[in-house]
Amino acid sequence: MDHLSSSQINLYLLCGLKYRYQYIDKFPKPFRPSALAFGSVFHSALQWFHDEKMRGREVKIETLYRIFDADWYLQKSEGTIRYKEGEQEMAMVNLGKEFLTMYAKDFVKPVDGCEVPFTIPLFDPSTGEDFGISFQGYFDLVEDDGVIVEFKTSAQTLSAADIDSRIQLTAYSFAYEFLNHKPPKGLKVVNFVKTKKPKMAVTMTKREKKDYDGFLYVAKEVFKGIKSGFFVPRMGYWCKDCEYADICPLWKLKSVVSAAKEESQTERPNVLQ
Repeated sequence: MDHLSSSQINLYLLCGLKYRYQYIDKFPKPFRPSALAFGSVFHSALQWFHDEKMRGREVKIETLYRIFDADWYLQKSEGTIRYKEGEQEMAMVNLGKEFLTMYAKDFVKPVDGCEVPFTIPLFDPSTGEDFGISFQGYFDLVEDDGVIVEFKTSAQTLSAADIDSRIQLTAYSFAYEFLNHKPPKGLKVVNFVKTKKPKMAVTMTKREKKDYDGFLYVAKEVFKGIKSGFFVPRMGYWCKDCEYADICPLWKLKSVVSAAKEESQTERPNVLQ
C-alpha cells in the first residue's frame, strides 16, 4: 500500500470489510451499480468537453452526446451493470445527455485544468510528523481564478451541510494549498440531481485549518486501522447495492434473520399486533 485516496478513506469508514474485499483481497466484482457506471460515464464526457474547450475548439452538443454514448457502451462491454428497480438504460442515457446540455449552456468560465492528478505527503503540519503514506487524487476542474470544481451526480440535492462536511473536498483544498502555497479561492460543487425534473445545483464552500486538522486525523487513523488489519463490517442502506453481498457474512445473517421473521409473521400474523 503506497497511498490513500478520498475514495479509500470513505469506503473504509463506510464498511471496513468491503474495503478489504476491494483493496486488499481485490476480489472481482460481479456487477457495477448503475449509479457508479452513470457517474463514470458522465465524468468522462465532461473531461472531453473541458479538454476541447481548453484547446479553444468549438464543441457541438451532438458530438458530446456521441462521446457519452461511446463511454456508456464501454462501461457495458467491461461488465454487467445492475440497475435499481424501475430504472431503464435508455432513460439513464437520456438523462445524462440532458445534464450535459444544461452544463454546456451554462459553461462560461475559463479553466486551468481538468482531471488534474496530484500526490502529496500526509503529515501533521504542527509537529512535522510524517504519516508514512501519501494522498492521491484528481481535481475534476480548476478554474483560472483558483476555484476547485467537483462534479457530483445524486438522487437528491446535496445539502449545504453535507457539502461542508465532505472529506473529499477538505482533502482537495488541503492538497491545493500544499501544492500552490496558497488556499484555493473556493470550492464549487456542481450537483446534477436525478429527480423527476432533473436539475443542476451549484454550491460554494470553503475549508479552514481546523477542517484540515480533522481530515489529517481521520486519514492517520484510517491508515493505522488498515495496517493493523482492522476491517469491521457495517450494515446500512449501502448494503443493497454492494457487489460483495454474496460473500459478506453480515449480509447472509441479515437474509437469515429476515427470512425467519417473515416465516414467523406468515404463520402467526397477529402475534406482534
